[in-house]
Amino acid sequence: MDKPTFVLGLMSICCFGCSKKLREIMVVFEPFRRLHKLARESLQVGQLYFDLTEFVRKGMLGVLSVGPIPTHVAFIMDGNRRYAKKYKLDKFDGHRAGFMNLIAMVSYCFEMGVKYVTAYAFSIDNFRRRPDEVKCLMDLMLEKIDELLKEGSAVYKYGVRLLFIGNLNLLPDDVRSAAEKAMKLTACHTKAFLLICVAYTSTDEIAHAIELSCKDKIQEVITEDSGDVIDEGNKEKETKGTDEGGDRDSGDSGSTITTLGDQEEASTGATRAVTVADIERNMYMAVAPGLDVMIRTSGETRLSNFLLWQTWGSPLYAPKALWPELGLLDLVWAVVKYQRSYSYLQKQMKMS
Repeated sequence: MDKPTFVLGLMSICCFGCSKKLREIMVVFEPFRRLHKLARESLQVGQLYFDLTEFVRKGMLGVLSVGPIPTHVAFIMDGNRRYAKKYKLDKFDGHRAGFMNLIAMVSYCFEMGVKYVTAYAFSIDNFRRRPDEVKCLMDLMLEKIDELLKEGSAVYKYGVRLLFIGNLNLLPDDVRSAAEKAMKLTACHTKAFLLICVAYTSTDEIAHAIELSCKDKIQEVITEDSGDVIDEGNKEKETKGTDEGGDRDSGDSGSTITTLGDQEEASTGATRAVTVADIERNMYMAVAPGLDVMIRTSGETRLSNFLLWQTWGSPLYAPKALWPELGLLDLVWAVVKYQRSYSYLQKQMKMS
């Protein structure tokens, strides 16, 4: 055998061996190649599904915008712990899921044109729960406040001003400081408002408003009375000078002064009373207009000491879904029911 033929034969043997090895390698990597292809196809299907849901969502919101849109919607977020139990999760994961759904529902509301959204996040009565649960809820609240203030969050996307409503002095120092910081940083936002009720009950709000109203009225009375004392002193001097001159009978003058005093007391008595307007002005919720729609999840129809003063003229929608399960369709249906009864609600408000 000549040398060139030998070399060619050797190269063929090597190539055959290499191709065999390459085929073995390809067999090993074939499942990964198929998985990659499947993932690529799944991404395409996922993108198609996302585009389709976006189209449907915008279509529904567009149809709703033809009718009256509520200005103020409130949520009682009920069912986080039951959601965790239902899906065999830790109860704190249920609260986390509830917060994530709050952001979604708030985003839907602002896209729809709702300007004020109020969420019942933590009641004063919730402080009676186990200390470890309260601590975890406070830690979660602190974590989520920081997330809301991050660039690109819904707060900056929709120009939302954050307002924390309630007796904030009951909160831990770090949570209260974070809430005050959030309110300060978003004070310049005016497109939409998110009111988060923490350490809140309606009875506490009403008692606080009455207390402030009484203090304001007492201060007004003290100011008025101090001015009246000066005026009375001047009147006495004028009366004394007239009596000395003999121009007026003393008995008649005394009778005249008493009558004037009675008239003054009658005219100012009404203004010295605490009125409904005084109380409403000192409410925690005075920063927002009247409530249009109340939504409570889990199928419950009780208000749980939430916005008792503000809900006198607003409908209550109570879907059976737990709070983390509440979706866009539930919100749309609540607004549709509001639009159906809009003329009736307006008529009732005018009559009251």
